[in-house]
Amino acid sequence: MFAGKTGSGGDLFDSNVGVPGKLYPPNITPFNLKRYTDGELMRAMTEGINKEGKALFPIMPYPNFAHLSKEDAYSIIAYIRTLASVKNTVPKNRLDFPMNFIVKTIPKPVQINAVVDNSNSVEYGMYLAKIASCADCHTQMDKGTPVPGMDFAGGFRFTLPNEIVTSANITPDMETGIGSWTKEMFIQRFKLFADSSYTPVKMKTGMLNTLMPWLFYSGMTEADLGAIYDYLRTVKPVHNKVERFVAR
Repeated sequence: MFAGKTGSGGDLFDSNVGVPGKLYPPNITPFNLKRYTDGELMRAMTEGINKEGKALFPIMPYPNFAHLSKEDAYSIIAYIRTLASVKNTVPKNRLDFPMNFIVKTIPKPVQINAVVDNSNSVEYGMYLAKIASCADCHTQMDKGTPVPGMDFAGGFRFTLPNEIVTSANITPDMETGIGSWTKEMFIQRFKLFADSSYTPVKMKTGMLNTLMPWLFYSGMTEADLGAIYDYLRTVKPVHNKVERFVAR
């Protein structure tokens, strides 16, 4: 992330990451979103329909955000409103046929939950894993559809210019997943990146790389991370050995 560019959008998502076309995340700073009302933002975020009434491609995970509690959804909108305005106009999106027509059928009306009960760690962890879109990257896909029986078992491939990065198996399988991890290990794996002494590594060609947003998720509380761990311990263990990194 470039300093001063938070929320300005513009990165390319294409066939290398499983997108049927070319998509550019929009600028969500006030430069662009000042024309949106809070209600229009809520609709885009949870139903996948923008201000102009056009359907969004679900790489913006609105099917997951539809499960947000009202309080959490309102908090996200309030935070977005605080971003510094960054002047950046992104290219127009282009979806390949037939997805350019199929995408119009994806958005559905939703009823936002009033509150979420965090007293049940497993249920709360499932909620957090859903809105954090954990399964989206940690489940192998076939033409955009999750492979049955492979939930959270890794295997989603990202083809980058110099390497192929594959998501890890995070089911509780003892050999190929995180079955041997304790809750403390799981939490500290994230919190490593929140340590004030942590300095991001300057990547070079051929170095082990990952698309896991550790820095973002490191800001979660230990209680929230622990709840996600508790939930992942309940999913079906899947034996699936993943080669996470291959230099090209």
